[in-house]
Amino acid sequence: MARITTEVLVIGSGAGGAVTAARLAEAGRQVLVVEEGPWFDADEHEPFSLPEMVAKYRNGGAQVALGNPAVAFGEGRCVGGSTEVNSGLFHRLPDYLAEEWQHTYDIDDFSAQTLAFYAGQVEAELQVSTLPTAPPPSSAILEHGATKLGWRNVEFARVYRYDQAGRGVKQTMSRTLLPKALAAGAELIADCRVVKLLRPRADRGRVVGARCVRTHPDGGRETLDIQADQVVVCAGAIQTPALLQRSGIRHNIGRGLKLHPTVKIAARFPHPVDHGDVPMHRVTEFAPNLTIGGSASRKGQIAMALAEATHDIAEPLADWENISIYYAAIRSEGSGRVRAVPGLTSPLITYKLTEADMSRLAQGLVHLGEVLFAAGATELYPSLVGGPVARQLGDIGAWWDRSTRANTNLMTVHMTSTVRMGNDRSRTGTDSYGRVWDVANLHVNDGSLLPDAPGVNPQAAIMTIATRNTEHLLSNL
Repeated sequence: MARITTEVLVIGSGAGGAVTAARLAEAGRQVLVVEEGPWFDADEHEPFSLPEMVAKYRNGGAQVALGNPAVAFGEGRCVGGSTEVNSGLFHRLPDYLAEEWQHTYDIDDFSAQTLAFYAGQVEAELQVSTLPTAPPPSSAILEHGATKLGWRNVEFARVYRYDQAGRGVKQTMSRTLLPKALAAGAELIADCRVVKLLRPRADRGRVVGARCVRTHPDGGRETLDIQADQVVVCAGAIQTPALLQRSGIRHNIGRGLKLHPTVKIAARFPHPVDHGDVPMHRVTEFAPNLTIGGSASRKGQIAMALAEATHDIAEPLADWENISIYYAAIRSEGSGRVRAVPGLTSPLITYKLTEADMSRLAQGLVHLGEVLFAAGATELYPSLVGGPVARQLGDIGAWWDRSTRANTNLMTVHMTSTVRMGNDRSRTGTDSYGRVWDVANLHVNDGSLLPDAPGVNPQAAIMTIATRNTEHLLSNL
């Protein structure tokens, strides 16, 4: 068994972990980051391709929250986490939500003004911006359709750096904050799974490090114990609660999982549509509880989307260059749970949608159909089992009755709220700054802290809160 000693152990290298590591290392702290997944060169895989999904997602992207209906989800598993595979959309936490969460969960120093200060730091560092050129056709479709209907829409900013020709490079954590952390003296070990946190029997109020299994390039494995003065868990809303539970820490851990359940439509147009990026426009007419946007639309993803609506995909798939995928996502009233199961590597994830959720999803599907027809679509393939293909506006009314628990295919890429933060110990797993209750030197700093689903891509909120929390941690070390 190998042993390593560090001052601060950061578990996970995604949005939360990279922020934590960079801020601590630049402040002169000794930092070691461990990441369960491998480290790929940022340009090694084609963005949004199936090979990228297989390489960088946990279980090749094939995961599910059990329920009626089940919700498929994707979770990054590589250095940089989900920042390596997501769309890079960056939307600040809405002010009204910051105020609502501050009041409901009694969160210290969580005003809209405070969060705006830290969000500004992140945006400047990552060069968050909108497109310097005209939007691609797939994004302009949403803008055109919404404008024609008189619906509010907006171009979301992204964590992209653009050159003078308007070519953009996504500022993933492996390109930005992780190199900053390493340049400041941090170390990073990839292919290193944390099995459990180490807690001495004589003092359960502290952790002394973590027990890991490290995989070497030749496939060999070794047990690695890492001793640390402080441990910060940043493994995401699924893996963070699972690790804490495996370590015997269960108070308000793993309950309250929140998702953005999402329905989709594969829309066919009389002209080619770009497929290299994710649309940056969003229809916000029905926000925050319902948002309409665009998804990755490579040929493989289009084939899967078509198969959800019809068995006869050969003809439309032959015309795949004229097809793009769009979605409607809701803020769910329902919630779920993450449970670590003894003997199993992966936790059990369940999620229960309410009847109001199902109604809102049906409404979202119909509104999505409306905006796509307004933008010039000729055929719409909904993510409903046996859902009728719509070729004119009047056809989409049939989707209401077809949007049942048995027929609706749901997915999400946003998971939050399994270790909520705040001073209300009856409802939270950590204090206002992510310190786990009753464990003095154990902290959480990722999306699991968000008390509820934000209704937008959570990366901005995660990085903003992680910056705030790390500053607080530094002031108390």
